[in-house]
Amino acid sequence: MTEYLIRRTLQSILVMLLITVVTFILIHAAPGGPKQIYLSPNLSPEAAERQAANLGLDRPLPVQYFDWLGDLLRGDLGYTFKNNLPVGDLIWPTVGNTMILMGAAWLLSLIIAIPWGIYNSTREYGFSDQTASFIAYVGFAMPSFWFGIILQELFALKWDLLPLSDMWSMGKEGDIGDLLMHMVLPVSVLTLGFLAGYVKYARSSMLEVLDQDYIRTARAKGLGERRVVFRHALRNALIPVITVLGLDLPILVAGAALTENVFNWPGMGRMFVQMATQREYSVLMATTILIAFFVIIGNLIADILYAVVDPRVKLGRKGGASA
Repeated sequence: MTEYLIRRTLQSILVMLLITVVTFILIHAAPGGPKQIYLSPNLSPEAAERQAANLGLDRPLPVQYFDWLGDLLRGDLGYTFKNNLPVGDLIWPTVGNTMILMGAAWLLSLIIAIPWGIYNSTREYGFSDQTASFIAYVGFAMPSFWFGIILQELFALKWDLLPLSDMWSMGKEGDIGDLLMHMVLPVSVLTLGFLAGYVKYARSSMLEVLDQDYIRTARAKGLGERRVVFRHALRNALIPVITVLGLDLPILVAGAALTENVFNWPGMGRMFVQMATQREYSVLMATTILIAFFVIIGNLIADILYAVVDPRVKLGRKGGASA
């Protein structure tokens, strides 16, 4: 297990480095990139050259990249162009807000979806199973931003049951009850799409496992259905679900960005859109790297859980995984 963890960690570090390279190249290759933004069009050619030298923009891109990477590894995310503010002061307050939203939606999806999928696998094509299928179709087909607007129209504007937007009501900053009320609508939007998929994955995975020979043998020995399902089948049935969890993280991040803009939630997604319109490239680069880091960490955790849950995964003597 230790060797597997080390190997996957090294692979994650390599992927992270590649992401920094791609992000740096794309930002600098974009129309109106950093050099055009940071150099005033009213400057004379001589003054523009001096300003480029002061900003380090006259050096070759590889040198600029390694300077930026060194600052990044030291925790220096740079400064904004317009106000010369530390990028970290803008980003870090939004990270926790996004984690609250994403974490609540992800956790709620799993808490509801896995037991529901297991239940549906034991009562195939019943009312509960048909209801889950309907919700799955709705969740897959409905755009998150449109669903969010509908919920706002109904629950905030028409019925006045929940707050329309923002994270806190004015004067109630830090009030947990007020925060939970503001979370209901955006978390519902994010949960619907993932709930739909996870219920189907859990159901189909459990059905496949329940059809295995060892399950039929357990039933033939007279074991109760509850013991067969939860003790013998559940562990293997969770393997595909755990795999999907890691793959869904980028989708969850993208969905959170849309949802944050609809509900004016002060998270990384909303800030990224605002900074993109202002062409604050230092903020965009730092935010992209941070989001990529969280996605890679999520996939790494999913891989570790996969090895823990699946009893067939063993480490070979040479470090290779074998079933």
